[in-house]
Amino acid sequence: MAATPLPGKRGTKSRRVRLEDIATKVGVSLSTVSRALSGEKGVRADIRERILEAAKTANYVIPTPVAGKKVILAASSAAMIDYVRNQFTLYVLEGLRERALALDLEIVTRSVAGQAEERTMLEEAAADPAVLGLLFLTVDDEATLAATRNFSKPAVMINGDDPLMRLSSVTPCNRSAARLAAEHLISLGHHRILFLMRPGRHTIERRREGWRDALQHRGLPSPDDLVVPVDDWLPNLAAQAIAARISQNGLDFSAVLAAGDSLAVGAMMGLQEQGYSVPDDVSVMGIDDLPQAAFVHPPLTTMHVPMRELGSVALDLLRDSVAGSPMPARRIELACHLVDRQSVAAYTSPAR
Repeated sequence: MAATPLPGKRGTKSRRVRLEDIATKVGVSLSTVSRALSGEKGVRADIRERILEAAKTANYVIPTPVAGKKVILAASSAAMIDYVRNQFTLYVLEGLRERALALDLEIVTRSVAGQAEERTMLEEAAADPAVLGLLFLTVDDEATLAATRNFSKPAVMINGDDPLMRLSSVTPCNRSAARLAAEHLISLGHHRILFLMRPGRHTIERRREGWRDALQHRGLPSPDDLVVPVDDWLPNLAAQAIAARISQNGLDFSAVLAAGDSLAVGAMMGLQEQGYSVPDDVSVMGIDDLPQAAFVHPPLTTMHVPMRELGSVALDLLRDSVAGSPMPARRIELACHLVDRQSVAAYTSPAR
């Protein structure tokens, strides 16, 4: 009995060949086909050969093999500082390295400390045939982006985005995360919600926009004086900013939404130093869900950011950019979810 031809062969109705078609033809699972075509480990040599032959016969676009190649991870000074201070960058790197191990890719980390250093890195990466492409971690400096937009190999941003959409990127959905956080506070009766942030990055600006979205959606004012800037992501600076705000305006807010957990911890410190209780007097909420958030007093209610997944998805996006037909740049945003602990409570109007 003749074998059933794959879709796309002469004599059959033309349609796009799918991985499922190849899996059925060879008699293996879909995951086995995916691993074989992407060059991942764990597929027997004879089965890999049959899968590749079936894909070739059906004119399926086979991804460029990536096993044994190198990927340059260019980390900004902000990423390196974060690596020392807390675990956000650490978990992104863990997810990236776990995925690289599965794909048999080597990750080579380079710091981006200036334009001259960046230019040298780009020239070396372009000239090295073993380099598959670049990943940029926590970079949104315009000079760096401008130089990278014309790079000859694929480049993907992690925890950053390109305003001109010339470079692909993977970030948390910062805007929706902050909106969900603010909506949670509003649902508990809080109408005056202070937004504590470290200005300067596109991703953090998205969080400010999400805070404002929630207030405006509920018909609540979102004046600029409710946005409190902090010079760095250090808890003691956040505590000082909260103390200064209370000294100047009194306690004219019932909740604080911080653009990062470290600032939220600082806000709690500042409130407690001023004699206020969290959450009885003021509710405090963060964004990130760093491990230490569960161990502060009180444990911090926050939005969980999928840090490990940022690294793994970015590497897959880079790999996809190497294979198949050219695709426009893509911005992938990963959903975040609420982690409810003890730093937030329902608003109770002060007794008259």
